[in-house]
Amino acid sequence: MNKLSDLRKSYELAELDESGAAGEPLLQFRQWLDEALKAEVPEPNAMTVATVGEDGRPSTRIVLIKGLDERGIVWFTNYESRKGQELAVHPFAALQFHWVELERVVRIEGRVEKVSAEESDAYFHSRPLDSRLGAWASPQSQVISSRAVLVANAAKAAAQHGLKPERPPHWGGYRLVPERWEFWQGRRSRLHDRIRYRLEGGAWVRERLAP
Repeated sequence: MNKLSDLRKSYELAELDESGAAGEPLLQFRQWLDEALKAEVPEPNAMTVATVGEDGRPSTRIVLIKGLDERGIVWFTNYESRKGQELAVHPFAALQFHWVELERVVRIEGRVEKVSAEESDAYFHSRPLDSRLGAWASPQSQVISSRAVLVANAAKAAAQHGLKPERPPHWGGYRLVPERWEFWQGRRSRLHDRIRYRLEGGAWVRERLAP
């Protein structure tokens, strides 16, 4: 077995420079996301969400991006989960996409707000029935005695709500409103490309960071 300290990889697939990067971070992100989709990388919509608790300690988890426009990046979850509780206290988060096959990382930081009830309703009703019932069945992040609790809760939810369950009041969407973006492209000799966009006076400032 190789030692972890001996693992090496040379990044040589692409480059990212100031002249080639889009003037707006949203445009750059859409381009990279489209390329990840076309490359059929595993779960290109998966992103890490980092939040901070009352004790100042960070926590992370993987969620799926479900919306993207000029307002920000949207995902859906249980508002009573650990991340929901942490966002209620500290409404800021960091997101990260890692497309290993393309040797790319995107990091996004900003404040977080709940999406409108109408947006949450629309997405909830677009989900498969099992997923809608699962939103009722799972007390996310709470301790349960066994998987049997989830199975029993799902059966109860099916009996109670039938084929057209309404959205639970504790479930809905969040939108991260970006204040900083960073695009990382792996390069040879660990001289990676890092292009950051930050808001200054209502406009995006684009700059290169040392790797």
